Amino acid sequence: MARLLADLTPLKVSPAYRRLWIGNSLSAVGMQVTMIAVSLEIYELTKSSFYVGLVGLFGLVPLVITGLYGGSIADAYDRRKVALFSSLALWIVTCGIALQAWMGLRNVWIILILIALHSAASGINQPTRGAIIPALVGHKLLPAANSLNMVTFGVAMMVGPLVGGLLVAGVGYAWTYTLDVVTFLAALYSVYRLPSLPPERNEDGTARQAGLSSVIDGFKFLGTHPNVRMTFLIDLASMVLASPRALLPAIGAVLLGGGGTTVGILLGAVALGTLLTGLFSGPLSIIHHQGKAVYFSVSGWAVSMVGFGVVVLWAMREHGGPLPLNAPMTGFVWVAAFFMLTAGIADSISAVFRNTILQSAAPDHMRGRLQGVFVVVVAGGPRLGDMLAGGVASVAGEGWTLVIGGIVSATAAAALMLWQPGFMRYDSRNPKP
Repeated sequence: MARLLADLTPLKVSPAYRRLWIGNSLSAVGMQVTMIAVSLEIYELTKSSFYVGLVGLFGLVPLVITGLYGGSIADAYDRRKVALFSSLALWIVTCGIALQAWMGLRNVWIILILIALHSAASGINQPTRGAIIPALVGHKLLPAANSLNMVTFGVAMMVGPLVGGLLVAGVGYAWTYTLDVVTFLAALYSVYRLPSLPPERNEDGTARQAGLSSVIDGFKFLGTHPNVRMTFLIDLASMVLASPRALLPAIGAVLLGGGGTTVGILLGAVALGTLLTGLFSGPLSIIHHQGKAVYFSVSGWAVSMVGFGVVVLWAMREHGGPLPLNAPMTGFVWVAAFFMLTAGIADSISAVFRNTILQSAAPDHMRGRLQGVFVVVVAGGPRLGDMLAGGVASVAGEGWTLVIGGIVSATAAAALMLWQPGFMRYDSRNPKP
């Protein structure tokens, strides 16, 4: 049984990683609390889902811009200092979100601007933290470290929204945001305690420079190194072509019943899959053919989406069409939740190995920029998928959109493997970018 559980070796052998993991875990929960509170506050102020949707837009655009540029900064300067100053910026913005609530400003545009500033700082912070991990634990322990990060993500996604909703209802927005201010201090302290992590110099001994040319060099690297490039392409094949998120409100409202409760159950099932993957990630540390693991995981996501779609179509057939608006939850919800659970497991395993390949196969001087691209793909892919799924569903319906998306995603993943068969032969014992 012990072999199935998460490998805690990175936490035991690296005090710096242990502090960083604990700090990230606390701040991740606090950040999810803040995100749900922001959505609730904006809806309370505007009574409009459109303005709630603007949170995603105001968060995405700065993240894309600074994510790419932030990676070049992480490769050009001491990564401890970059992580520290960007973490400090995140904390100051979080204080601003709490302050506007304490002052009772009740201005939606101030909140949206603060969200944009938070995402801009995060675009520098996230690639830098990702680039730091190999220096703290070594290449051999990267799968274990990335699996532990899945535990953090799963707990945050499950606990954060629940705690956020309860706190908003119980103590109000100001105290809810203040929780994030306090928990983020742990992350700030963990970065402060990191050792100095100076950048590698150029071959001629000169210092590396951040900027547009540095970002372009990162994309040129991707153009000539297929294994690293494939970690991005195959993730886009699943997140863009088979993303269910935009379909969930309609599925809960009139297809499976239960409304918002059903949406919460389905999203919670994905988060539970992420958490279970992290908790029982012991076997992942002994898998060396990580390219194959990524491909089979992405295929597992696609199959889960097909299964989810079949459940929706089955429910429609049993009910003779859509249910009345706000109909009670039906038993089909739990079958759908099973497929969302397996989707969460598949996606988490894929994320562990994609990040591990990226961190171990890429040279250190390029790692920050590639982590920046990773952040952009992870943030932007699902949003593109939301737009595509919404457009297809308006023509084919939600059930068929899930089935078609899963089939197309699996086909695209297989086509990528035929195009770059070397990815299936990738071996962590001899990492080649």
